Amino acid sequence: MSVRVAAVDLGASSGRVVVAEIGPDRLELTEVHRFPNIPVRVRDTLHWDVLGLYRGVLDGLRAAGPHLDAVGVDGWAVDHGLLDASGALLGNPVHYRDARTDGVPERVPVPYAVTGVQVLPINTVYQLVAAAGTPQLAAARQLLLIPDLMAYWLTGARVAEVTNASTTGLLDVAARRWAPGVMTGAGIDPALFPPLVEPGERLGALAPQVLAEAGLDGDVPLIAVGSHDTASAVVGVPADGERFAFVATGTWSLVGVELTAPVLTEASRAANFSNELGVDGTVRYLRNVMGLWLLQECLREWPDAELDDLLAAAAREPGLAAVVDAGDPAFLAPGNMPARITAASGATSRAGIVRCILDSLALAHRRTVREAVALSGRDVDVVHVVGGGARNALLCRLTADACGLPVIAGPVEAAALGNALVQARALGAVAGGLGELRALIRRTQPLTRYEPRGSATSGEAAAWDAADAHLHRDGP
Repeated sequence: MSVRVAAVDLGASSGRVVVAEIGPDRLELTEVHRFPNIPVRVRDTLHWDVLGLYRGVLDGLRAAGPHLDAVGVDGWAVDHGLLDASGALLGNPVHYRDARTDGVPERVPVPYAVTGVQVLPINTVYQLVAAAGTPQLAAARQLLLIPDLMAYWLTGARVAEVTNASTTGLLDVAARRWAPGVMTGAGIDPALFPPLVEPGERLGALAPQVLAEAGLDGDVPLIAVGSHDTASAVVGVPADGERFAFVATGTWSLVGVELTAPVLTEASRAANFSNELGVDGTVRYLRNVMGLWLLQECLREWPDAELDDLLAAAAREPGLAAVVDAGDPAFLAPGNMPARITAASGATSRAGIVRCILDSLALAHRRTVREAVALSGRDVDVVHVVGGGARNALLCRLTADACGLPVIAGPVEAAALGNALVQARALGAVAGGLGELRALIRRTQPLTRYEPRGSATSGEAAAWDAADAHLHRDGP
């Protein structure tokens, strides 16, 4: 048996619809539509163009059709739409890079022992606190995270998929259910939050008007997947066994290990690690690193630059000559990134700035992998780099050198693969747990291995140690 499914994958800079044809020994992906995801500033607020995204989804399903066995939607975390009593959307969702949450985390304590979530100003809990007293929030009767909002418009089902819900700071991560005590403690109405569902559940059929507009035949179910794109990407990690770390790269780098239970210790809280829920009862124990956002923003300021040329020039630059803390909130907002990198590092040329960014990301990957191992007790033998950064050979090589571990790069399409595989398993086209799904990826997808240069006692390792100590001389 084989199936043909559509994986809708919404990223922070673009969305796409990918068709997957899957059977016991078959896993083929075809991207049929890609569309931009460009934030829009209206007066003082940065918004998502969510109706434009929905149009892109419909256009993608039309390109994927006319026959599909199922559809699944994943996307970024924390952002949400608010619905009124009739189910209508109350305005365009606010972008997580909007400044409205500045200073909110410092005045709103969220119990880490319950939520297990890293303190970031973008978290849903802080967005809702920042919106307190607004007419929009007063009129809201339900909150849907972005992938759940798309699912609602496609099917009419109003639910919250658990992997994305776990990023909000409003979920009891150990129990995998909402935490109403945390909500009320932050002044948030628990009635806003819909029922939770797990990946693999059928949410309902695509609505008749959606089928007509997308030109699809028959009864097409929408299946809950790991709707946080990182949850789907980790399903798509081609690991053989448990002793691996992952770096899911894109606008952000999500760096961590996969566990069977959350780590809710004081040391974990102090290190600002997140326990985000994964597929099949797993926990993604990770920390957000700023990621390729730093490079993307530089490219936006350099419209005449070619990425391949910049990377080739950066590879010729001396390593670790200038580094920055890739987790510094100073780099969160858009605008004039090259000047900010120069001010923080002293790098001035384009090649030097790009090398600074990639060295700094590799350092952040190194530090985060080592802390995840120490805090969780999960030893690792290999680092898997998946997502867009797997194409960046220099970043992968530097990550191997920094971590002192082999890096396996690929698949680039990890999120779409994980999305599609959960659908295929729900339809009965493949069987087994994550190990079996990952074995299928290893058999069918191209992967590249990077060995670290130098031993643990070599000058290469000492240089990374010194650079890390320089960045963190005042402590973690």
